[in-house]
Amino acid sequence: MQFDTKIAVVIRNDLPAWQKLNVASFLTSGVAAAFPECIGEAYEDASETKYLALIGQPILIYGADGPALSRALDRALTRNVTPAVYTEDMFKTTHDAANREAVKAVSRTDLNLVGIAMRAERKVIDKIVDGLKFHS
Repeated sequence: MQFDTKIAVVIRNDLPAWQKLNVASFLTSGVAAAFPECIGEAYEDASETKYLALIGQPILIYGADGPALSRALDRALTRNVTPAVYTEDMFKTTHDAANREAVKAVSRTDLNLVGIAMRAERKVIDKIVDGLKFHS
């Protein structure tokens, strides 16, 4: 099945594994919150045990260094795509309001990005992540 939209997550390559997983989790929650239509139906196994619904389309995860992350952010914004962002300063906070304060305290060009995520038409995402490789 081919979807009309793509979900892309771009994570800085030099993070420890636990931070990469943390960033990916938070960023995909931003996509789910902004696009509730991307959430599929709830799951149920043969024993009738209920499970939560998931995002119903593939999520492509790319790796990047700091400059490539900034470039992807700029590309997204110039194409009117609003991304979710995660900055290095957010690792030092302990709650959601503090995360927003950490981002608000820094101008866009000075954000120390560790990850971004976005959902848009396939061709638009392809242009935003052009030149990036899948995260390994």
